[in-house]
Amino acid sequence: MADEPQESPLFGGAFSGHLPPGSLDISEMRQVPDNQEVFVHPSTDQSIIMELLEYQAGVPDENAARYHFEDIAGNSASIEILSQDHFAPDLLAFEGCSSAWQLTGRQQVAKFNEEAKNDVTVHLVLLRLPQYRTDLLVTFNDPTWIKQPSEH
Repeated sequence: MADEPQESPLFGGAFSGHLPPGSLDISEMRQVPDNQEVFVHPSTDQSIIMELLEYQAGVPDENAARYHFEDIAGNSASIEILSQDHFAPDLLAFEGCSSAWQLTGRQQVAKFNEEAKNDVTVHLVLLRLPQYRTDLLVTFNDPTWIKQPSEH
C-alpha cells in the first residue's frame, strides 16, 4: 500500500530501515558522503539523515546529542534546544548501544547558502557505540516555516 512505510537498505545493506511513503533517496540526485544516508519528502521538504560519525570519547553521554546538534548547525544558524531525553537501555532493540538520547531543537538556517532563513524543527536520535568507535545519528528535519524565495 502506498501509505505504508517502505523498507530500505542502508549503508550498502548493513542496516535496513522503514522510511515514510514517498521518501526520495538523495543519493540518486546528488553525491552523498559514504557515512550518510539522506532521504527527503518531495512536497514537505522534510528530510531524514542517518550518519555514522566518529565516536566522541571526550564528550560525556549527557552532552553528546547537544554536541552533534551544535556541530550540524555550525556557525551559520541560530539554534534553540527544546528538549533532551535519555532512552532507557531496555527500550532499545539495538545491541551494543551504550547510551541513547533524543533531542528536539529549532534552528533558523538558509538552504543552499541562500539569504532567506527557514525555521526548522530538528529531531535527533543518537545511539552511542563506543566499541565500534561510532556515534549513530538519525536526524529528522521538519521545516515549520519556509521564507520566500527559498527553494523547495
